[in-house]
Amino acid sequence: MNEFKELLGLLEQFRDEREWGQFHDSKNLALALSIEAAELNELFLWKKEDEAEQVDRAKLREELADVFAYAIMLAGRHGLEVYDIVKEKIAKNAAKYPVEKSKGSAAKYDDLS
Repeated sequence: MNEFKELLGLLEQFRDEREWGQFHDSKNLALALSIEAAELNELFLWKKEDEAEQVDRAKLREELADVFAYAIMLAGRHGLEVYDIVKEKIAKNAAKYPVEKSKGSAAKYDDLS
């Protein structure tokens, strides 16, 4: 069993023990993910670059865990393997952002020369 499947099992057990599955449709999981991502962003809001790098690690851990949890649950709901879809996305991005054109650049793929 891979670690993402194990996490999904733990999350589903936690959810099911509380009978929260009724609230975990795709729309609500996506909304919860977005809200938790906003809470993650809030940790960095209005901070200068050096301040942002000194973010409270305990709060960062909490918010990242929430983001990951909802993302894993949404993937699980649709039968998607987190490991596989991330690997596929890396390969897709590698094709869109070849090293020789994108190295050291923040330009979007269609703006690379």
